[in-house]
Amino acid sequence: MLTLPDRSRPGLAGAVVQAFDRIDAGWESAASRRTTANGLVVLFVGTLVAVEARRWGLLPPDLAGFVPSSHFAAIGAAFTALLFIETIGLVLALADSVAGSVGKQVELFSLILLRDAFKALGTLGEPVVWATARTPILEALTDGAGALLVFAGVVVYDRLQRHRPITSSRGEQAQFVRAKKTIALGLLVAIAVAGVDDVRRYATGADPYPFFDSVFTALIFADVLLVLVSLRYSSTYAVVFRNAGFALATVVLRLALVAPAVPGVALGVGATALLVALAWLYNRAAVAPLSSPHAAAEAAE
Repeated sequence: MLTLPDRSRPGLAGAVVQAFDRIDAGWESAASRRTTANGLVVLFVGTLVAVEARRWGLLPPDLAGFVPSSHFAAIGAAFTALLFIETIGLVLALADSVAGSVGKQVELFSLILLRDAFKALGTLGEPVVWATARTPILEALTDGAGALLVFAGVVVYDRLQRHRPITSSRGEQAQFVRAKKTIALGLLVAIAVAGVDDVRRYATGADPYPFFDSVFTALIFADVLLVLVSLRYSSTYAVVFRNAGFALATVVLRLALVAPAVPGVALGVGATALLVALAWLYNRAAVAPLSSPHAAAEAAE
């Protein structure tokens, strides 16, 4: 994570930055990675055991109603938890690189497609009967193929990245990083509140809302806010256009989450292609500046 020396961080701004830095350091630590990995293993195995216990009638009726009947659901549960973990990493990446954060959003979307593929398989009965399994399998293949195409786009997008500061001094760069950390910390709080409320709704039998749809909605507003904040440090046409294009790609990804399977996959692949095109064209614009006389110092991030 990008950390710049800044000895003038008094008051609330300094407290926000320090809180973010502590969260980021803890999240990126080796101990945290081991803990999350172990938790995913426990969740996966525990779900398998719970499904088997339900099939044998060993669970109380009230508890059995919360346990799926297919072992494939354990994969979906593990992937859902993995998506939540990736969401935290995505938000933390906001402070490091705007372009990198948008790439993380596309990575998250590809994992959502894989999760949906496993969720479709989770509707299969056991033993699997082709007459009833054909539709879920086709849905899983559609989501899986879309995830593969998005993954390919992410690989190309990452290779196109050329991180350059948009600010003209280290002081401005420190201010921009501080602003991004403030936005990221606000997002973390919002995601935590939404997650707790979603768990409460599920535990009480109420209808939970689509958590990751809400996350992408929040990311849209965060991206637009970052575009506006970046104008304080650069008004170069290429920078403004690229950042606005990032926000548009986020909107398309949000629409992809609520669309039916085939249109949703098409929208996601289209958003990824838009990001790849933006990165390629922006690199060319950075080599040949379009408007600002000092645009060479105001390129990417």
